[in-house]
Amino acid sequence: MTMIVIDHPDDPRMVDYLELTDMDLRRHHEGERGVFMAEGFVVLERALSQGFTPLSVLCSRRFDRRVQELLARERQDVPVYVADDDVLEAITGFHVHRGALAVLRRPAELSLSELIDLPGDVLILEDLVDPTNVGLAVRSAAAFGWGAMLISPRCADPLYRRAVKSSMGAVLGMPWRRADDLVAEMIQMQHAGVDVIALTPSPQAPELVDVIDGSQRIALLVGTEGNGLQKQSMSTARTLARIDMAPTIDSLNVAASVAVAAFAVQQCRRR
Repeated sequence: MTMIVIDHPDDPRMVDYLELTDMDLRRHHEGERGVFMAEGFVVLERALSQGFTPLSVLCSRRFDRRVQELLARERQDVPVYVADDDVLEAITGFHVHRGALAVLRRPAELSLSELIDLPGDVLILEDLVDPTNVGLAVRSAAAFGWGAMLISPRCADPLYRRAVKSSMGAVLGMPWRRADDLVAEMIQMQHAGVDVIALTPSPQAPELVDVIDGSQRIALLVGTEGNGLQKQSMSTARTLARIDMAPTIDSLNVAASVAVAAFAVQQCRRR
């Protein structure tokens, strides 16, 4: 591998690492280039173990040896750019305290039939705009063995840097698809035997534990952080369900809701 010292933030080789905090810019750039970013040595390690292909790595001087050893172990011969902390911050737009950033090749997107054919329960995210919440939700679903994820057209990118970071790399092992038409694809999933359950804070909805059949494969639909689920999406689900909570609390953060729901499904299955 080649070690290259970067002395100036305007070095043209840094184009993939520029302005990492600008989500709109990154969405356009990464989609056009067919890449995504991994932040932190642990996330990079997990990405390589999952078979993702790195194109380059940018790291601080104190991490260059660890990065070299990791890439050698994984037999990846790619450029490793090394810079001082102030140069890193000028390039990326934030203080890089996790030691390493990497550009990796974005995987091919699943078709709906491929997603349906996968084993395990499915997480459906409608219009979650905060990538941190997306990452946390995926991390919880993965922790309880869920097999795949379907997201709406307006949902934040699961491979955006903050989503990958907040999931601690769990999103890298979760196959997913961005729906062309979420309602239509949920209908197709139900025709294929995947039971769509829409999670809602409504006190009129039955409790989640009362609508889960231990033998069924479910797809849990959760909505945006502000307005919740769209009416059409809710009407498409086989049933609504709620998490039983104290009367003084009207709802949970969406990522926390996914964690509680995934645990509840696991416990129902065990019983």
